[in-house]
Amino acid sequence: MAEEVLLSSEKISGHLTWSLLVVALLASFGSSMLYGYNLAVVNSPADYIKDFYNRTVVSRNGTALDEEAVTLMYSLTVSVFAVGGLVGSFMVATLVTRFGRKGTLVNSTVLVFIAGGLMGFSRACCSPEMVIIGRFITGIHSGLSLSVVPMYLGEIAPKNLRGFLGLIPSIFICVGVFCAQVLGLHELLGKEEHWPLLLSLVVGPTFVQLMLLPWFPESPRYLLIEKHNVHATIEALQWYRAKCNIQLEIEEMQEEQRSLKSVNTVSVLELLMDRTVRWQVISIAVVNMGMQLSGIDAIWFYTNTIFENAGIPPPQIQYTTVGTGAIEVIAGLVGGFTIERLGRRPLMVGGFSFMGLCCAGITLSLILQTHVPFMRYISVGCVIGIIAGFCIGPAGVPFLMTAELFKQSHRPAAYTVAGSLNWISNFTVGFVFPFLQMSAGAFCYLVFCGICVAVAAYVYLIIPETKNKTFMEISELFNTKESAINSQLKMAKMNGYGTLENCTSAEK
Repeated sequence: MAEEVLLSSEKISGHLTWSLLVVALLASFGSSMLYGYNLAVVNSPADYIKDFYNRTVVSRNGTALDEEAVTLMYSLTVSVFAVGGLVGSFMVATLVTRFGRKGTLVNSTVLVFIAGGLMGFSRACCSPEMVIIGRFITGIHSGLSLSVVPMYLGEIAPKNLRGFLGLIPSIFICVGVFCAQVLGLHELLGKEEHWPLLLSLVVGPTFVQLMLLPWFPESPRYLLIEKHNVHATIEALQWYRAKCNIQLEIEEMQEEQRSLKSVNTVSVLELLMDRTVRWQVISIAVVNMGMQLSGIDAIWFYTNTIFENAGIPPPQIQYTTVGTGAIEVIAGLVGGFTIERLGRRPLMVGGFSFMGLCCAGITLSLILQTHVPFMRYISVGCVIGIIAGFCIGPAGVPFLMTAELFKQSHRPAAYTVAGSLNWISNFTVGFVFPFLQMSAGAFCYLVFCGICVAVAAYVYLIIPETKNKTFMEISELFNTKESAINSQLKMAKMNGYGTLENCTSAEK
């Protein structure tokens, strides 16, 4: 019987159709790419933004800000994006349940237009507050899209393509970073008069998504399991599949629906209290916090400063930064095209381990570069290595894992938990790193090294491989692990004669 179920589940696969590819590209282009763009866009015009803040304060109060106050305002501009992301992540479960996955992406585009307008007219209105509020609102949009896009793509993809489609958003995050770096060049929009336009360009990709994405169907799993609309489910599957038997996939979804018959969509508190998904919750917490605390956001936010401290001549810094962006895109493509062959765990373990090695390397190179001038190039190589290691696996696999480790009833709450921890960590790194760098110098990267190694070890020891498995099969893997751990704990409570200690004590 078990063999028959296995053989049936193996048939639930599909080919990459044009509709699947286009919707993945559209959702990622209009949402995920903006996250990467907003991470890096404040890097190039940092001096112009600080000068704008200072001049505005002088015109209002007649006194200039000291260097520490300017640094604080700029750090707030950088990190308030993460605060908005945290707010957006709290809204995920409610919105995707009410509006659906695609519906949430379409409706949230209004946030980008508001934010783009605020940042684009901030200098004309002499208002630093408009920049900060605009960054906050773009953060809300990114907090939503960072969870909703992988959820949407994970649910419309057949299991044999879930890894590839799930990493398309992370590739577009890298593309967004690269676009911000290229457009921030002095020859393009890197001039003082252009920085408001540079910040507001986010409205372009969102407009394209708003025009085209509504024509595509909603997630079939959402339509069947949560809306109980069999007819719409069949239409959506026929749209996304080609030359395959969708009946098997519908039966698999109905099996999951039957297993959840007495369970409604759970809240965050119910998710945290549910012991049956304890290890799944711990796992998504570790990998999502780890991807931000690995130091990658410090690299993205402060790339120019890091290269300046590494001794790169100022005229060459912007071109070095663009070069790292190109490597990000290449590394993201490598991860996307190898995940279905290698699996999730190797990309995560290898990516975090390589990042940890490079974090240790950048510490050593920064210490020695005053005595060995060649070390400045080693530090640049380590920065590139951190970015490449991140984009190959840790950039996208945690969001894919969040979709794969939970059933339909628990998935929205799981994304809320994962997203909130992700953004809290993002804010912490973005706000603290400049001060950590000033106080600890090169040794601050050893903190990131320890985190990367710890996350790699956790993934290797705890998280099973989920490649080419249905959501039900993945759930069974963790149930088996939970049973094994409970058995070990029970044995630990027994004395050497094989009887429970409390029972023995009662007899005495």
